[in-house]
Amino acid sequence: MPLRTIQGPAIFVAQYISDDAPFNSLDGICGWAASLGYKGIQIPLDTRLIDVERAAHDTDYCASLQAVFRHHGVQLTELSSHLQGQLVAVHPAYDSLFDGFAPEHARGDRVARQRWATEVLLLAAQASKNLGLKAHATFSGALAWPYIYPWPQRPEGLVEAAFEELAKRWRPILDAFDACGVDVAFEIHPGEDLHDGVSFERFLDAVGGHRRACILYDPSHFVLQCLDYRAFVDRYHEKIKVFHVKDAEFVPDGRQGVYGGFGDWTQRAGRFRALGDGQVDFKGIFTRLTRYGYEGWAVLESECAFKDKIVCAEEGAGFIKEHIIPVAETAFDDFAAAKVDRREIDALLGLE
Repeated sequence: MPLRTIQGPAIFVAQYISDDAPFNSLDGICGWAASLGYKGIQIPLDTRLIDVERAAHDTDYCASLQAVFRHHGVQLTELSSHLQGQLVAVHPAYDSLFDGFAPEHARGDRVARQRWATEVLLLAAQASKNLGLKAHATFSGALAWPYIYPWPQRPEGLVEAAFEELAKRWRPILDAFDACGVDVAFEIHPGEDLHDGVSFERFLDAVGGHRRACILYDPSHFVLQCLDYRAFVDRYHEKIKVFHVKDAEFVPDGRQGVYGGFGDWTQRAGRFRALGDGQVDFKGIFTRLTRYGYEGWAVLESECAFKDKIVCAEEGAGFIKEHIIPVAETAFDDFAAAKVDRREIDALLGLE
């Protein structure tokens, strides 16, 4: 497996979009990111940045978008449909909360909301192809999540039925992305039915091992679950197509642990932090991804409970750049190499 230099630094701009300049237009946000040293930008399907329906059908429009990126010396890394992917599968307990992610005409109607979300994902597949992208970032949605730690006990067959239904909803979307040559990278994330390796494997089995069902790897979510995020890379590296660089810490005490989520973010045992302020071993992660030939980008996502997000962005580009490993093109001990033919090899091994 060849070593590869990870691309970056890049930034996911979902947390930065607003109605104020420079965060209210593609040109503005590209210029801002470039000024901080970012080489790539991951953008959500927000109408202030992209018209996904137009991008799915109009290659000239896609060319005009790419011209904006080129003008600022940055690349579009992926499109993100986290909000729309969430709406592909919503448990009724969350209907009213997630209705805000949907357009007015689909609110209050579970079927209409799911249909709209699916249509957007299908458009995103074609738009990604037209923009020359290899991967797409999203959420899986969740039907079984309310039963993650149940009391009373789950009825037998509930989890199996949930994943069967989840697979049924996603399979046509995965097929559409496959037709476009684009991987679907599900962010493995608490709150989603795909929240760890076991649940991802269950989903992968349910969709028949679909080759486009892949992973957005964000170690911060594994820190909060006390899951070995380095071993996760060792096990699932072939499926990791998108990488969010986000730090976190887990500091349990005598009052709370993994389930201490009723406090605000600054008071929880598990919380997201600015890069370098948490516990994530990024040197270990970047080394593993480099070793396994990860071809994608290192993309900052900023959700720190303490530090201002603008400061996080300003610090993040340099942090990521320092962790990217420019791969060696020769072995460190090549200077000592000697030409040896097969007869000499046999002699060295005592095989004459």
